[in-house]
Amino acid sequence: MEFMLDQAQTDFGRTLDRMLGGADTPRAVRAWARGEHAPGRAVWGRLAEAGVTGLAVPEAYEGVGPLPVELGVAYVAAGRHAVPGPLAETAAAAVLLAALAEGGTARAGQAAGHWLPRIADGRALVTLAAADGGPYALDADAADAVFAVEGEELWLAPGHGPVQPSFDPARRLARPLPGGEPLARGLAVATAAARAADWAAFATAALSLGTGLALVERTAAYVKQRTQFGRPIGSFQAVKHRLADALIGLEFARPLLYGAAVALASTPANEARAEVAAAKVAAGEAAYTAARTALQLHGALGYTEEYDLSLWIRKARALRTAWGSPSVCRSRVLTAASSRPDRS
Repeated sequence: MEFMLDQAQTDFGRTLDRMLGGADTPRAVRAWARGEHAPGRAVWGRLAEAGVTGLAVPEAYEGVGPLPVELGVAYVAAGRHAVPGPLAETAAAAVLLAALAEGGTARAGQAAGHWLPRIADGRALVTLAAADGGPYALDADAADAVFAVEGEELWLAPGHGPVQPSFDPARRLARPLPGGEPLARGLAVATAAARAADWAAFATAALSLGTGLALVERTAAYVKQRTQFGRPIGSFQAVKHRLADALIGLEFARPLLYGAAVALASTPANEARAEVAAAKVAAGEAAYTAARTALQLHGALGYTEEYDLSLWIRKARALRTAWGSPSVCRSRVLTAASSRPDRS
C-alpha cells in the first residue's frame, strides 16, 4: 500500500513536535515515575489544547474523531518526546465507550455522555484494563477513571491496587479493584473491547515508532561528538551500518502504521486486526532494535538513569510487549493470511 500524509497532517505533526520540544518532557517523565503527576498533566493539557485528546472521540461527544491517521501522527510525536501517561489506554477507552453507546446500552450511553466530552477536551485522563492489555491498568494512580473489561462485562473500577514495578518506571501498573459500577454486559462488550484493543495496539505502535526515531536521532548526534583514535566514531563504517539498519527498520514500519490507520478508518469493526498487528510488531521490533543500537553506541553512558537516553530505551522495551507481544502479533498476521482465499 502506498500512503503519504497530506500537507495538513504533516503540518500537524510538525506543530506537535515543536510544542513538545519546548515542554521539558524528560523532567515530566522522571516526576511521573515518582508518582508526581503535575508536570505530566501539564504536558497532557498542551496536547488537549492542540486537539490530540479529541482524535478518538466522536463528534457527537464533542470530539473530532475518530481520526486514526491523525492520532497516529500525534502519537508518533508523543513517542518521540517520551510523553508520560496512558495515551493508548485513554484513546482505547474512548473507542470502547463510544461503541457501546452506539449499540444502545443505556448505562454505557450515560457513561459515554459523562466521560467522552471530558476526554475530548483534556479534563479527564482515563485508563483501561482489558484482556489484550493484561491484568493491569496503566497509570491507574494518575487516572480520573479506571475502566475494566473481563469477558463480557465492563465496569468502572472503584480504585486500584498497589502500583507494581515496571521495566519502564514511568509506566506505573496496578490492578483495578473488583466491584465498582457495572456499565455493560453481553456480547457487545466483547466486540467493542476487541475494537478498543485494536486502537490501543495501533496507538502503541505509533508511540513505538516515535520512540525509535528519537533514539536514532539522539544516537546519530552523539556519534558525531564522541571521538576514538582521533576521529568521531560516527565516521566508522560499522557505526554507520548499525544506525542505518535501525533507521531502515523504522522507515519500513511507518507505511504499515498508516496502512493500519486507513484500515481502522475504513473497514468494519474488528476487521483491521491483522493490519494493526503487522504495524505493531514492525514498529515495536524496530524501536527495540534502535534501543539496542543506541545503548551499544553510547557505551556505559547509556546505562545511567541520569542520562535522558535511558528514558527512551526503557520505553522502547516496554512498548514492544504492550497490547500485543511480537509473537501474538505475528500469529494474528499469519492467521489472517492463511484465511484469505487462494487467488492463484
